Amino acid sequence: MNTSTTILIAGAGPTGLIAALTLLKNGISVRIIEKERTTRRGQRGTGTYVSAFFLAILIGTEESRQPRTLEVYNFLGITEALDRAEEIQLFQSHTFGSVEVLKEFDFVPDAADPTPSIPFNRPLVLGQNIAEGIFMSHLAELGCIVEYGKELRGFTQNEKGVVAEISAWNGERDVSETIEAQFLIGADGATRKLLNLTFLGETREMTTVVTCDARFKCSALTRERTHHFGDGSNSSYDDHHLSQTLLNRVFSVVMMPVSWHGDDDGWQLIMSGDKIDADKLVTNKEALFSLIRDVIGCPVEFIELGWISYFRPNIRMADKFGHGRAFVAGDAAHIHSPTGGQGLNSGIQDGFQLAWKIALVAKGLSPLSLLETYTAERRPVIAQMLNLTTNLMDKTWGPKQVSVDSAWRRTRILYMLGVNYRTSPIVLDEFSSGVAPIPAYGFEISDQLVAGDRAPDAPGLFDGERAFKLFELFKPTHHTAMIFTSDVQAAEEIVSSLAAYSELGVVRILVVLPTGARLAGTVLGGARVFVDKDGYAHAHYYAQDSPRVVIVRPDGVVGAMVAGLSGVQKYFKLILSH
Repeated sequence: MNTSTTILIAGAGPTGLIAALTLLKNGISVRIIEKERTTRRGQRGTGTYVSAFFLAILIGTEESRQPRTLEVYNFLGITEALDRAEEIQLFQSHTFGSVEVLKEFDFVPDAADPTPSIPFNRPLVLGQNIAEGIFMSHLAELGCIVEYGKELRGFTQNEKGVVAEISAWNGERDVSETIEAQFLIGADGATRKLLNLTFLGETREMTTVVTCDARFKCSALTRERTHHFGDGSNSSYDDHHLSQTLLNRVFSVVMMPVSWHGDDDGWQLIMSGDKIDADKLVTNKEALFSLIRDVIGCPVEFIELGWISYFRPNIRMADKFGHGRAFVAGDAAHIHSPTGGQGLNSGIQDGFQLAWKIALVAKGLSPLSLLETYTAERRPVIAQMLNLTTNLMDKTWGPKQVSVDSAWRRTRILYMLGVNYRTSPIVLDEFSSGVAPIPAYGFEISDQLVAGDRAPDAPGLFDGERAFKLFELFKPTHHTAMIFTSDVQAAEEIVSSLAAYSELGVVRILVVLPTGARLAGTVLGGARVFVDKDGYAHAHYYAQDSPRVVIVRPDGVVGAMVAGLSGVQKYFKLILSH
C-alpha cells in the first residue's frame, strides 16, 4: 500500500509528539508512527524540570519539566500540562534499613517565584504517560492520531522528498506500507541508524541503574517527601545485610510517591550501584519486593509491580542531526546520563525548533538550506549539556561521593533559560559589539540580551482594551516583530516593508510605545499598537534609550535586534527564500 503525507515522524514519545503538534499548528500535514503496539505503561519521564518529580531528574523515566520546556507548552497552548504538573517535594535521606530521617533538604534550592521576564521559574513534575496523553489529545483535535504498531524499516531520499518503507501490524501479522513524505523526522534510533550517522561517546559499564513503578503501602514512609536510602558509597551497603546475593553492591535507592491511576499508593524507585544483579531484579518480582522491604526496614504491603527496566548510563551524540530531508531529534540524536533531567526536555526543544523551520520550507517560503541550521544551533547546546550531565552523574553516582544533599541538589543552569544560539548563522544583532562570548548552554544572564538568546516575557502591554503579556503574543506559527518607538508614524516604513510577509503569515507586527504614550485614535494598518504601561518590555529588550526592532522567532528565541528597516530586511534574507 502506498500513501503520502507532508511530514512523517517516526517515534511517538514527547519529542515526536511536540514536533507533530508544532507542525500541525503551522498547517502542515503530519503522520506519526510508533513501533510499540499500545501506549506505554507506568510513570516514565515524569520530570519536565517544569518542576520534576525527583525521579524524573534522576533517570529520565520520571523526566522533569524544565522552565524552558514549560514555555514551549505555553506557546503551544498545552495548558493542561501546566495545570497538572506538580512541584518537587523535599528530600529526606536515610541509612539503609531505617526510616529515621538523617537530613531533609530541597532538591531545587534555586527555584524562585515568577518574575515579569520569567513566568516559569521553577521545575515541575508531570508523568510522561500523562504528558503524552495530553499531547495526543491536542493532536487528535487537529486530526492526527498516533499510528501504533508501525515501524520504520528503511527509506530513500530524492530531490522532492523521502520514500519510507514501513512494517505495520494489522492485528494478526506485519504488512508492508510505503509512505511518501517531503521530510522525515526520526524520534527513535532507527532513523539515525538508517542515515548512518556516527554516534560518538561512551557507555558506563560499571554503573547500573534499575528503575520501576510499584504499588505498596508502608505506614512508616511519608508520601509528603521523596526518600533517599544510602550515602552513595560502598560503605553504605557494606554496613547492612541487604539481599546481598541479589545486589552484591548497591549505592543508593530513591523512592518517590507518584499517582497511579488515582490510587495513592504508587511509588517510583531508582536503584543504582556498580554490581547490581539487574536481570534478576527485572525478572523476579519477589526478589525486588524483598529488596524494597530490606531497604526500608519496616513492614511493607505490596500490591502491584508496574513498569520496570534497567540501564547503564550512555553518553553519546550524533555527528550531525540530519542529512538531506531526514532528521533526528531527542534520544535519536543524543543520549546521556539522566541525572540532570535534561533528556525529555532537550528532545522537546529539538522537536520544537526543527518543526518551525521545516514548516517554512514545506510551505515554499524558506530554502532547504535553512534546515542545516538545526544541527548548527542544537549540536553545540547538546555537546555542553552532555558535559554537564556527565559531571552530575559522577558527582551523584560516583564511588567517592560528596554528601547526599550536595550530590542531589540541582542548580538553575538546568532550567535551560540560558540556552542560546548566539553563534548561529541566522541570527542578527546590531547592538552586541564587544559582548563577551558565553557557552551555548549556560546560566541565564540578567543584564544583557543578545540575538540568539531566549526572548523574555513582559506583562502590561495595553492595546486600548486590555493588557497583554508578550508570552500571549509569541506563537510557534510566526515570527513576532516588535518595533520599539515613541513615534508611531516612524514605524510605518517598517510595517509597510513587512506587509507581504505578514500576509503570508510569516510575521506578526507589534508597535510598542513607551510608558505614558497616548494610544487613543492610534491606527497603523498591518500592526497592533501597544503602550508598555509598566515599562517591562522596554526594559527587558533594552529599548529605553533608543528605538529598535526586535524579531522573535517561532521558538521564542530572539532572531534579530536591529536599529531599523535595513536590519529587518537583512534578517529575513537569512530566513526566507529570496
